[in-house]
Amino acid sequence: MTEWHKTGWRAKERVQMPDYPDAGALARVEERLRQYPPLVFAGEARRLKRALGAASRGEAFLLQGGDCAEAFDQFSADAIRDTFKVMLQMAMVLTYGAKVPVVKVGRMAGQFAKPRSAPTEVVDGVELPSYRGDIINELPFTPEARIPNPEKMLQAYTQAAATLNLLRAFSTGGYADVHQVHQWTLGFTESEKAAKYREMANHIADALDFMKAAGVDSDSAHTLRTVDFYTSHEGLLLEYEEALCRNDSTSGKWLAGSGHMLWIGDRTRQPDGAHVEFLRGVLNPIGLKCGPTTTAEDLKRLMATLNSENEAGRLTLIARFGAGKVGEHLPRLIRTVREEGAKVLWVCDPMHGNTIKSASGYKTRPFDAVLREVQEFFAIHRAEGTIPGGVHFEMTGQDVTECTGGMRALSDENLSARYHTACDPRLNASQSLELAFLVAEELKAVRAGARQAEAV
Repeated sequence: MTEWHKTGWRAKERVQMPDYPDAGALARVEERLRQYPPLVFAGEARRLKRALGAASRGEAFLLQGGDCAEAFDQFSADAIRDTFKVMLQMAMVLTYGAKVPVVKVGRMAGQFAKPRSAPTEVVDGVELPSYRGDIINELPFTPEARIPNPEKMLQAYTQAAATLNLLRAFSTGGYADVHQVHQWTLGFTESEKAAKYREMANHIADALDFMKAAGVDSDSAHTLRTVDFYTSHEGLLLEYEEALCRNDSTSGKWLAGSGHMLWIGDRTRQPDGAHVEFLRGVLNPIGLKCGPTTTAEDLKRLMATLNSENEAGRLTLIARFGAGKVGEHLPRLIRTVREEGAKVLWVCDPMHGNTIKSASGYKTRPFDAVLREVQEFFAIHRAEGTIPGGVHFEMTGQDVTECTGGMRALSDENLSARYHTACDPRLNASQSLELAFLVAEELKAVRAGARQAEAV
């Protein structure tokens, strides 16, 4: 394999990236970003890699979730808090089901760029460049708004830094106290329709009461008041990623300083492409989206390129096929991984394969389809004897109406009430927590099966 340089991607084929009309302005922005501090640090990325390695062995479980695409005009402390809060609730429920630590990774503080199915879009006969996320251009359908503007990278950096600052405060300042988080969860189970989740919530309460009676409570145990919380995003805009790339003085390796974990999307995973070239050389844990068109040969090449040392926790394979299609594709990829002896973490993304256009014209995702893909993912791993190591959701802590179904039975007619996403529909707080309870049931079944296998 050729020697890696952080600029090496520039000689490769680039896809899903903008062509900036003002090369001088782009160069000035890149130079300014090179002077800024990194947003994350190498020690944090290494700690996350170890946690993901544990998840790949069934000793932990990954919960990755957050916005489809972060927006500048929706940025607020309340929105960050609400998503963080729901992820803590989900993690508590999953911890109970899995009986192992839950690794919490937000799609936050960097998820500003989005790949698009077409480079342009047409409205009323007018064709303009597609909206590619606030780090690149703007949503209004005007020629001026759709021009890629490199200055927007600086605003993205500032918002990401502020988001990380608040997340670190929430993670260590007592807001994440396990007893407080469970009280939030109980509020969800008070609904009449949540009766089937109440039993699990009561078991969690009993466990917390036992710990308190045994003298282990949040006043005496620091670990009950704090959490490790990491950030992730799709490493799509490589000018931004390269500008924030820093050399780690401890190891001599290069860190992608924009986020703890970066992933490569299903549209940008060309083995000889620019995105794979850049991300193969950074020390961060890397995710790789695997869709229906992922071939065994491509997967072999990508695993060898992105995880050349076959390091546990380095590479997460994020399966996204769509409900009813998992059985057609996941088994062959699992067998490819097994044949190569590759160490990977298997994660289910049940969102991106289940997007439909509703009768009311809104893009949506049916909750039942999301749940079905998760169930198929777990069932196939049980059949193959492999470890289902995590889930990856597009979600928000806000009370949006973007995905249909769930306990509150949102219908097509409800979508217009609070449809706020600029890109893909997200699960709201109630749907996210409901899904966590249902995934916890799957995890309990996995553990029960493992115990039976050990007994035999």
